[in-house]
Order: sequence, then C-alpha cells, then structure tokens
Amino acid sequence: MGSIVSRKRKDGTVGHTAQIRIKHAGKVVFTESQTFDRKPAAQAWLKKRETELAQPGALTQPKDPQLKDVIDQYNQENQKAHGKTKTQVLDTIKAADIGSLRCSEITSQALVKFAQSIDAQPSTRGNYISHLASIFSVAKPAWGYPLDKQAMDDARVVLDKMGLIGRSRQRTRRPTLDELDRLMDHFSVTERKGSSRKTMIPMTRLVAFAIFSTRRQEEICRMLAKDLDAANMEITVRDMKNPGEKIGNDVRTTLTPEALQLITQQSAKDGVIWPYNSQSVSTAFTRTCVLLGIDDLHFHDLRHEGISRLFELGWTIPRVACVSGHRSWTSLKRYTHLRQVGDKYKDWPWLARLGIEVAAADTDAKKPPHPVRGGGA
Repeated sequence: MGSIVSRKRKDGTVGHTAQIRIKHAGKVVFTESQTFDRKPAAQAWLKKRETELAQPGALTQPKDPQLKDVIDQYNQENQKAHGKTKTQVLDTIKAADIGSLRCSEITSQALVKFAQSIDAQPSTRGNYISHLASIFSVAKPAWGYPLDKQAMDDARVVLDKMGLIGRSRQRTRRPTLDELDRLMDHFSVTERKGSSRKTMIPMTRLVAFAIFSTRRQEEICRMLAKDLDAANMEITVRDMKNPGEKIGNDVRTTLTPEALQLITQQSAKDGVIWPYNSQSVSTAFTRTCVLLGIDDLHFHDLRHEGISRLFELGWTIPRVACVSGHRSWTSLKRYTHLRQVGDKYKDWPWLARLGIEVAAADTDAKKPPHPVRGGGA
C-alpha cells in the first residue's frame, strides 16, 4: 500500500517521500504523501499511517490532506509539464507555513497572510497567488479536497485592494538608432577579435534578429531548423511564453523578410538555428549597455521595438499578431509605443553591413495572415 521514494535535492541533500496510494476496483480512492530528511522517519510515518488507515471507517472520513500533499498530487497527476517558474513557485509554497495547513484550514485570511510574507513586488506576489489558484481550481472537483475556491477569490479581492498584488509595470523603452549604432559598432569589434572562437556569440546578427523577428531571447536560442518553412515565410516557435502553460505551447508565426534573411545566413540544416545560451546573450547585451552608458535598455526591449515598428509600417493588428504570436489585442497593445510613421530602419547602414536586403514592397500583404495558434503575452 505504501512506498518510499528517495530523491536528491538541488542543495545536495536527499529527501525521502513516503507515499500511500489505496485503490479500489482499479481506481485510486486515497492518496497521501509526506517528505522527510531521514529515511527511518519516513518509514515510521508510513507504518503509523498504514495502521490508522486500516481501522474500520478510516477511509470514509472526509479527505483533508495538507496543502503540500495536494501540490504533490497535482504535480504527479498533471499531464502537462510545468515551466521552471511554476515549479519553483509551487516548491516555495510547499515549504512555507501555509503548505503545512490542511485544506479545510486555508481561509482567505491565511492566503492574505501568505501573500504578505512574500518579500517581492506586487506582480511577483500575483504570480504566486495565480499558481496557487490553479491548485484550488482542481482540488475539490477532481479529488474532493475541501479547498475553498471562494476563499481564494475573496483573498484576491483583498490583496488587489491593498496593492499587495498587481501587474508588472509596463515598459515603454525603445532603443534609438544612435544607441543601436553604438551597440552594433562595439559588438562588431568584439566579433572580429574573437572570430576564431566557435563559442563567439554573433551579437550584431542576434540584435537585428530580435528586432525584426520580435522574438524573446529564450525563443531565439531554441529555434529549430526543422521548424522553418522558408517558402511560406513561417517558423514554429516552441514553448512560447503565455499566461498559462508555456510547455508544449508551440506557435506557428510569420517571419518578416529581414528575419528570414538572417535565419538563411545561419545555414542551419538541422538542430538549433542560433545555438547559444539565452542567458549569455542577455548578459552580453546588458554589460555592453552599461559599458557604453546606455541607460535602462534590456534585450527584451528589442521585442517592443520590433512590434512597434510593424505598427508604424501600417500593419493591422491580426498581421502583427501573426509575427509576435499574441492572441489578443489586450496583451499585444502593451508592446506598441508608436514614435513615427514609416520604417525607422529604411536607411539604417547596418542592414547592408549584415547583408539584409530591404523589401521593395510589403511582401506580407501578398497572403492573408494565418490564425495564431496558442500564443502568449
């Protein structure tokens, strides 16, 4: 009836999870688990609980496990893999005081207290509550656990009114051509000096590609050659970020002519098109901005720049969404900060230096935009 699974934690220690799963007529009717630092403690708990559950009527009592056990069950039975952030958040919740409370003990006051204990910005607290709410949404209808969804709804209202949760501050930062010229000049010198190194990151091309493709750095660095459809100027972006689950959220997107040319230059027949570490790309960009005295410019701002450029070119919302991967105008409009009419990059010298030919006409107008599948913010 019971088993013990030992797993090595990130800090090098070993956790021993005692699990009890009781089946009746081929269906799981009861599950419970507890993690211990010592295997003898796990064995003792397992023996004690097996004895208790063997008593007449034990399984007919209302099921009221601790929140951390519900999270474990959610992780085990959920067929969709979590992203790194959600996994980290759920692990933090399990380790917090609220993780030891039984479902019936988690009130709106307990949820508010937990949110107040998170030393972070309102947007980060909001993410914690959002991921915890996903547990509340399935625990009662799926397993009959007394997690009160109304308590979560009430807590969210209170936290919002108190300013403890909220959306992240919207950025409007866009690079100027002068700033981009300074960055590209610096990167080109670095690339010439390190041209013999296979690990050299071609930042000039990556900066240009980030603008013209409107892709995030993580998405750029995991694009696969097999997902490119050059004939139709499209590429599938794997695991695109979205407000829900990004793992498995594969989205077919349109490539601008400039972005397609940069991909073609990579000559990648298989594997990853841009085989570089996304964090290294971001770090190189940020360090160079600091070195050149360019204030408050992030690599992600290049995505803002690229999307805003398409609107400045007169593209419609559906056509821009086909490139960016957004599903709604609400999420797309935060990236549109229009500064002019026409193409800011029409006479940009770096286009020629990178071997990019500017399209004489709006080639995207030759075909209707395909519907965005999946998509993200």
